[in-house]
Amino acid sequence: TKREIMRRSVRSSLRVCGNNRNRCFTAQRTYAASSTSQKSDGDYILSPSSMNSRVQKTAYAVRGELVIRAEKLKRDLSDPQKKGSLDFSEIVFCNIGNPQELGQKPITYFRQILSLLEYPELANIAKDAFPADVIKRAQHLLANIPGGTGAYSNSQGLPIVRQNVAKFISERDGHPSDPEDIFLSDGASPAVQRGLNVLIRDERDGIMIPIPQYPLYSASIPLYGGSQINYYLDESNSWGLSTSELVSSYETAKSKGLNPRGLVIINPGNPTGQSLPVSNMREIVDFCSTHKLLLMADEVYQVNAYLKPWVSFKKVVRDMGDKYKDFEMMSFHSVSKGVTGECGKRGGYVEMIGIHPKVKDEMYKLASVSLCSNVVGQIVVDLMVRPPKEGEESYKLYKEETGKIFESLKRRASFLCESLNKLEGVTCNEAEGAMYLFPQIRLSKKAVEEAKKQGRAADVMYCVELLESTGICVVPGSGFGQRDGTWHFRTTFLPPEDKFKGVVDRMAKFHANFMKK
Repeated sequence: TKREIMRRSVRSSLRVCGNNRNRCFTAQRTYAASSTSQKSDGDYILSPSSMNSRVQKTAYAVRGELVIRAEKLKRDLSDPQKKGSLDFSEIVFCNIGNPQELGQKPITYFRQILSLLEYPELANIAKDAFPADVIKRAQHLLANIPGGTGAYSNSQGLPIVRQNVAKFISERDGHPSDPEDIFLSDGASPAVQRGLNVLIRDERDGIMIPIPQYPLYSASIPLYGGSQINYYLDESNSWGLSTSELVSSYETAKSKGLNPRGLVIINPGNPTGQSLPVSNMREIVDFCSTHKLLLMADEVYQVNAYLKPWVSFKKVVRDMGDKYKDFEMMSFHSVSKGVTGECGKRGGYVEMIGIHPKVKDEMYKLASVSLCSNVVGQIVVDLMVRPPKEGEESYKLYKEETGKIFESLKRRASFLCESLNKLEGVTCNEAEGAMYLFPQIRLSKKAVEEAKKQGRAADVMYCVELLESTGICVVPGSGFGQRDGTWHFRTTFLPPEDKFKGVVDRMAKFHANFMKK
């Protein structure tokens, strides 16, 4: 049929699309338009030429070309007519920190309470299925959630949850936290974007971000009309950060007429996995104070610290004394990472520290435009910051489950790093935290030239061929930023431990064959 011909045409174009992601998306738009209308581009009220150009400039590599192709291959694997044509039996999505998609089991305590909140009658229908402390906690939450999980909450978030978040922060840092400084959100990302939205006034306002960085920042800054100011992490020093690099980046931006307004720090790092020492964090606070920069502390991987204790920026600031009592920062956390891994529940928060009260009013207004963040996600935040306590019936199982997840992540991170460092032309820093490794791959001149012929960056070509040969989906380093002349990819270490060696072996075999070519 004509529809099937169109569908095949789109699939074909996805196979050959290069580093220019707009080509992929244009193919999708052409297909949709052709199936419904014969109008030309100029006949549409809203068309690529008349839409917001800031949206078109936005790119998000974590779900770009490779993932589109991976989803297509996944469909092919379920098609009896195509299944035998591939050299692998499954797609392994190592492109994104999505633990439960790769087999991590939800925390029992969390899901039991969510079940009772969504269907309170279960406490009577299946009373013996739930520990007494679970029933008690669910009933307490229900009593403090007007209308239950199906009703809108306060735009800033449920008061009981914000109170528990503030208590969690106070106990974590040894310094007080105010529930009125807490804004709950659908994961950390919307909170980050609101922060950028209020911070950026026009294209002269710049936000300093690490390179490599998480593409949320490089996507959102131009979307809100600002300018991206890069500062580079030091790969030769375990992806460390020097204040001299910050100063150089700041001064270069000023010389170009930009007005640096904020500094983004991702700690532990994504995609690089480094965990900052306290001495370095103090230097960063000093730098922000001296240059009047708002610190945006992305701390969503705070539980994923494998080699040394993690310390929050708020604790560092407060420990530095009265000189910094008015220091301005936003700190972000999420239920998607850590050992919780509830990405689909979309729960997170931002603590606004030292922020002008009127600006917080504006943040509340922005939150209220969306009415509220989803209530189930808010509840998962509550469970994350207030898990079962020692002496409660659910405590032992909770500690067993979270401990196993943490230790398994730690083992997988170490094993993958060791395995990557054995490959020809590959070097990889160990993961001090987070869920990723960011190895450098040294590609031949021949490979780089072949990639240019394809209209691709060399690391994109490498990752596409890895996917096509093994079913393993990773993200090219060019999607996160890297120094010119270097090539990387980001991979999670989230595949289940019983399958992990097989995934690594497939990756190693592919790499050896690629280097021979």
